[in-house]
Amino acid sequence: MSTAGQVIRCKAAVAWESGKPLSIEEVEVAPPQKDEVRIKILFTSLCHTDVYFWDAKGQNPLFPRILGHEAGGIVESVGEGVTDLKPGDHVLPIFTGECKECPHCLSEESNMCDLLRINTDRVGMINDGKSRFSINGKPIYHFLGTSTFSEYTVVHVGQVAKINPHAPLDKVCVLSCGMSTGFGATVNVAKPKKGQSVAIFGLGAVGLAAAEGARVSGASRIIGIDLNPSRFEQAKKFGVTEFVNPKDYNKPVQEVIVEMTGGGVDRSVECTGSIQAMISAFECVHDGWGVAVLVGVPNKDDAFKTHPVNLLNEKTLKGTFFGNYKPRSDIPAVVEKYMNKELELDKFITHTVPFSEINKAFELMLAGEGLRCVIRMDP
Repeated sequence: MSTAGQVIRCKAAVAWESGKPLSIEEVEVAPPQKDEVRIKILFTSLCHTDVYFWDAKGQNPLFPRILGHEAGGIVESVGEGVTDLKPGDHVLPIFTGECKECPHCLSEESNMCDLLRINTDRVGMINDGKSRFSINGKPIYHFLGTSTFSEYTVVHVGQVAKINPHAPLDKVCVLSCGMSTGFGATVNVAKPKKGQSVAIFGLGAVGLAAAEGARVSGASRIIGIDLNPSRFEQAKKFGVTEFVNPKDYNKPVQEVIVEMTGGGVDRSVECTGSIQAMISAFECVHDGWGVAVLVGVPNKDDAFKTHPVNLLNEKTLKGTFFGNYKPRSDIPAVVEKYMNKELELDKFITHTVPFSEINKAFELMLAGEGLRCVIRMDP
């Protein structure tokens, strides 16, 4: 029986207020409108960004809301004007988009779509500003245009990557945010040459994805910097060869790294959001050719300072967003890298829970345990 054009009733995990456990509710999901796709979510994973907006410290508290943005699923139905997706396609919904028409999408150098770039305050669909979710007629807000903590969700077509139907969705779902962000920051932006040294600041899931990028690029030394020494053992699996804990030294960590490497690393990737780490990542690269890439998201009032002579000494500071990948054009090829065994994903997935236990995924992340917890939507 086709559900196209009908309202679907299904389960969703609703955040009713900041910091309170999510509640599994029956929601109504409206059919997709113009340029929209309704997706049956099969697997979703928890990313730190979900926790950040659920906790809502330093963010606009927008509730009730269905969070979630790292996921894999199957297209259930498409709205008017959607031609490149059809029911049954395997897809990754993505928190940023690619309209394929704006100056950014038409540029080979940018993935920051004017229409669909990340907007954490947007709570409805771009088409009409309204939510496609409701409970007893009352709207429930969207999150990042994806809201994957629901058995069905509605997403703008520009935020949907169509992927190889043979790719296991329980693994490749992590490519829709964190793993692509870290991996792309290294391979697309830092671009270490074979045999070069790379410093990775922050050994959470995104930092380890950046390390994986350095490993795949053939880096000779991958130095992991983290305040938590228990992360080093796990980091070895991702190619990290040396570990530095800034707390072990009575001088700035960038000085330690410059000494260790005889002048500085060739590349560095910062994945913490800490201003101090950003300065260290920039100041620890070698003069003449060193490139530092910032990935971490700072607090909104943050600023940092460094001496301009660092730039005059031919060090380069770059930023990246979603690993410089365009979601629709580039992510299917990243999935193929996994299928061809050029990129390992299984080691990022440390826990799995059923949808009914989604709050356990939050507990694991808040306790700093594991990397990615995948949530199975099927009971």
